Order: sequence, then structure tokens, then C-alpha cells
Amino acid sequence: MSSIHLRELQRSDWPAVHRYASLEIVSRYQPWGPNSEEETRQYVDEVLRDATKQDRRRFTYAVILDGKLIGCGELTICDRSNLTGEIGYILHPEHWGKGIATTLAKKLLNIGFHEHSLHRIQATCDPTNTGSIRVLEKCGMIREGRIRDHLKMNDGWRDSLLFGKLGHE
Repeated sequence: MSSIHLRELQRSDWPAVHRYASLEIVSRYQPWGPNSEEETRQYVDEVLRDATKQDRRRFTYAVILDGKLIGCGELTICDRSNLTGEIGYILHPEHWGKGIATTLAKKLLNIGFHEHSLHRIQATCDPTNTGSIRVLEKCGMIREGRIRDHLKMNDGWRDSLLFGKLGHE
């Protein structure tokens, strides 16, 4: 497998983001999507606005493989005084099951712990999303529990599994 690298998302990335964000299979566990072109443009614009904030808390990275954007990863600083953050990731389905999401999640954890000196990083996922559960476990994140009615989806409320990792682990 070729290695991935991360870079800040750019406005010109929206068509590549839309190639996966417009797919039903990609948004099945999300409270958004499948996206229209306008919704994807709005997402990229929002990410770019967040990157310019004085007290920046959202770091969104384009995932690049062999020169192509294949997904995004995010690190959000949830609480600066308690040094906590959260990660999230999404890939085009052509790249599922190849270890890329695990590599991406590990990179996001590394950025959070080493570049932002976080103490704790968490992630959530749908209880039926076995692929994401495996990714989080492979990263050394510990399943801490279930958050009931955590996200409002198109068809009602959804629980989430909560995973966490501490900087010394």
C-alpha cells in the first residue's frame, strides 16, 4: 500500500470531496448527505472559515494517496483547559478495507497528542459500523461506552459508541 499524507483542505478540493460525500454508502452513518454539489461547497467553505479563526479548534486535513484526494480527517479541540479533542475520518469507499483509515486515525491522534499537547482524544461511531469500530480499536482507542440518542439522523435518533485514548497510552 502506498502511504498517505495529510495537508490542509483547499477550496479547489471540493470536487474530490464531492466524489465521496455524494454517495449514499458514505453518509449512511452520518447526520448529513448524500450531499448535493452546493452542500459539499458549503462544507469546504465552512472548513476554510474555521481555519482562519483566532482561537482555531477545527483542523481538517485532505487525505492524499498517489497525488489524489481520497478522503478527509478532522481533529477538533473540544476543551483547551482540559486538553481534550475528538477525531473523525471519512474515505472514498474505493479505499475501504485497506488499512488507510487506521493509518489516518493514527496520524490524527499523533497530531492531537504531539502538536496540540492534548491529554485525551475521543471518537464516536454508529454501533453498527463495524469497520469504524475496528479502526478505532486498531489505533489503541478504548471503547468507553454508549451515548444514547447522540445524533439526530434523517430517520430519527442514533446512539453512538464512545472511544477514547489518553496521551500516555
